[in-house]
Order: sequence, then C-alpha cells, then structure tokens
Amino acid sequence: MKIENASSHRKLTRMQPKSRWSKFLTGIRPKLLAWYFLLAAGTTLVSLHATRQILCNSVNARSQEGVNQQVEQFQLMVQKNRFKGNTAARTLPVLFDRLLSSYSPVPNEYILMFVGTDLYRSSVSLPKDLVDAPTLERWKQKAQPQRGSLTTPTQQYLSYAVEPVALGGQAGHVVAIYNASAEFQSIDRSIDRISQIALIALGIGSVLAWVTIGRILAPLKLLTHTAQSISESDMTQRIPMRGEDEIAELGTRFNEMLDRLQEAFDSQKEFLKDASHELRTPVTVIQGHLETLQYAPPQQQSATLALVMDELDRMTRLVNDLLLLAKADHPHFLHLRSEELDWLTEELYLKARSMAARDWRLESKGLSPILVDRQRLTQAVMNLVQNAIRHTPPSGIITLGSAVKQDRAYLWVRDTGEGIAPEDRSRIFERFARVAKQNATVEGHGLGLSIVQAIAQAHGGWVEVNSRIGHGSTFTLVLPLTPPDAAYESDSHRRGQPAHLRLPGNRTPGTQFQSDDRQ
Repeated sequence: MKIENASSHRKLTRMQPKSRWSKFLTGIRPKLLAWYFLLAAGTTLVSLHATRQILCNSVNARSQEGVNQQVEQFQLMVQKNRFKGNTAARTLPVLFDRLLSSYSPVPNEYILMFVGTDLYRSSVSLPKDLVDAPTLERWKQKAQPQRGSLTTPTQQYLSYAVEPVALGGQAGHVVAIYNASAEFQSIDRSIDRISQIALIALGIGSVLAWVTIGRILAPLKLLTHTAQSISESDMTQRIPMRGEDEIAELGTRFNEMLDRLQEAFDSQKEFLKDASHELRTPVTVIQGHLETLQYAPPQQQSATLALVMDELDRMTRLVNDLLLLAKADHPHFLHLRSEELDWLTEELYLKARSMAARDWRLESKGLSPILVDRQRLTQAVMNLVQNAIRHTPPSGIITLGSAVKQDRAYLWVRDTGEGIAPEDRSRIFERFARVAKQNATVEGHGLGLSIVQAIAQAHGGWVEVNSRIGHGSTFTLVLPLTPPDAAYESDSHRRGQPAHLRLPGNRTPGTQFQSDDRQ
C-alpha cells in the first residue's frame, strides 16, 4: 500500500504544472533572446577589439615611420657636415652641436645623442616619466642599429630607432624617440565611447528583439492553444495564418493535418454507423427467426434454418470484407509473384464468364510479366465483374481485357449497363457507398469497390472509372509492372509458356484502355 501511495505521489508530482518563473526561464522566447544577446555582445566585443588593434597598429606604423625619417635626416646631416670646418670640428660633440643648432623639434619627438656610453645632449628636455632608468641604460650600451617600440612602466608608448655614429676616432650613437601615448589614449577614449554607445544599442536591440520574437512566436502560441482546445468531439478549431514564412507554413500544415484528422474521425464515425447498420439487419433477422423457431411447425423449421444460415453467410462475407480492408495497409498484405499478364487475363476471363449468363468478350491481352498477388488481383477483378453483372441486363455485353503501356499494366472490365451519374463517381469507392436509386434493388453491402481500390493501392496503382448514363461503365485497374520495394517469389510457373490461342466465346480485337498517364 505504501508503494502504491509513493508511486501515486510521484505521478502527481510529475503532473503538477511548472511555476510561472520556471516556465518563463525554460521558454523558447528567453532562450532566443539570450542567444541573440550573446551573439550580439560577442560580435560587438570582437569588432571593438579588432578596431582597436587596427588603430594601434596604424599608430605604431606611423610612429615607427616618423623615427626612421628622423634617423635618415640625421644621417644626411652627418654626411653634409662630416668634412666642413677645421680638424678640431671633426669631433662628435661639435658635430652634435651643429646638428642640434639646425634641428627643428617636432612635438612628441626626441633625439638623444651619446658619445661613448654617456648621454651628451638631447633635442629637448626629456620629461621625467618618459624614459625609465633601465631603458635609458640599455640605450647607452647600444652599438648596433636597432628599431622597435616599448611600453614604459609609466604607461608611455614609445617607438625608437638607434643609429651608431663614428667620427674623429670617437664612437657614439643617436636614439630617435616618438611618444605615441597621446594617440593611444585617444584611441582608448574613442573605444570607450563606442563601447558605451554599443551597450545602449545592444539594450535597445534586445528590447526590440524581445518584441519581435514575441510576434514571431505568436502563431506557435496560437498553435499550442488550438492543440489544447481540440478534442475528439470538437475539431473545428483552426489557426489563422498570414505570410509565407516557415512558421506560417507550419501553421498551414497543422491546419491540413487537422483537416485530415477530422476527415478520418468523420469517416470512422460513418464507418462504425454503417457497419453497425449492416450488421444489425442480419442479427435482427436471425434473432427474430430463432425466437419463433420453437413455435414453428416442423415443416417450416428447415426453411427457417436455411434463412438463418444465409444471413450468417452474409455476415461472414461482410466481416471478411472489413478484415480485408483493415489489413490492406499491412506490409504483408500482398504475396507478390511474377505472372504472365496474358495467361492471367485469360484465367480471369474464364472465371468471369462462368458467373452469369451475359455476352462475354475478351478484348485484348497484355504481353509482359507483372509482379502481382494473384489471389488479391483476382479478387479485385471478380468484384468488378460482379459489379458489372449486377448492373448489366442478361442481354448486355461485358468485356474484359488487359494491355501494357510503358511501365504500367492495365486491366479493365467494361459493361453496357445503366452507367454511373457524374455526381456519384466521387463516392462509389467509399465504404458502404451505393448509388441512391439502387439501394433497394441491388444486392451487396457497398464494400466491393472499396476492396478493389485497396488492392490496387496496395500494388502501388489506382482505379480509373469512365461511365456514361445509359451506355455502361469501364473500370480500369492501373498497376505498375514492378511495385516499389517489392519482395516477391522469383518466377511464375507459367513463365515462357505460350498463351491460349483459342478460347470459347467472342473475341474483340484491338487494345483499348484508359490512357491516363498519372505519376
């Protein structure tokens, strides 16, 4: 008992609806918004980083180009002043003094002149926080040309170029420096402003995305509401659709599915009503005769039993037909074998002409092997023959024939009966369907043509009907020579045998059949 209670408690727990916040957080709308935000934020960060990197690289390139130009100008000035003046002037200090006297300083540019390892002069006074002592000490020791950039501990961004100089037995070097700190700070300020604007835009975009996602998902909410409101007794709800996007197409397909389900349910209800009606009549007849059987005189009992057996046979046929229709969609409904169409047509003709006294004719025979279930196909053709016999007077003509066109086989039964009205042709293949004016006079329970159609469709084909009032009807089975995905027994026992050359009865030459090339 405790186990049952615990199980019931777990079921009730699973059935409890989620809280409002839990449902909100797990909904598709917040998830889409979160993915949008992450994607937009990630794209913005990557763009800002890439933009800053591009700008910094540009500043580095310009500053390096500037110090290189300063070094080139210095080298040119050294060449011009190397042999001017007297011998005493041919020393590095004198040369440096002459160079500085003609040098025009540029903002953020500095030139340091070293004689040996000592700093001799600079173009302008260096700010105290521009170059730290370790960096200056390294530059004092430089004896080889060098180009580069560095960031000082005081967050100064410097580009520099070192160029050695030798004159009058003295060695020294010049260091050209460009301070790009202001430009980098300007870039950082610009990136900060852009980041603030991007953050505001991201917030506005998120609000708009939330509203847009809500509008996009509105049909899905409507679809959910419609699905919840649908029951077996009420399937009239449909989703109003506008537009041609994927969600509109989903709603359209959902409405089409509801139409098919409603049609299937209505068909099922009609089928149950018709089946119960068809079965109620023989049951009532049997029950009534059996109740009075004990009071009937002995000479009437045998007649009563015969009537009861006839009604039972009728019920058996009806039940068998219903079982056949129920199994028509089963994958093992057919047992396919390769049959010769001309032999099969002749056998069908011989069976048909023995069923009733009519003017029977064999019109033509197709010459091709065909994969069919011989028993089911015979059953379908015999149903068409019985239908033709019912609606054709004894003096009328019933014609059978077959032909092959491209990759399809055609088997038809033609009669000269009363024909079918155009308004009745769309419903004659429905279960328990009968032409209204014939219900009282024609035997049968209205499943014959439904069985024919089910067998044809199981073979991958269909049934065509051509009829004129007062001139008769033609029912044609259109079957593929090889059904799709067919599993069959290898060879027919008649394969390779000659067709019958003489058959009793009339022969109608020619190959006439419905030539509707459906795909």
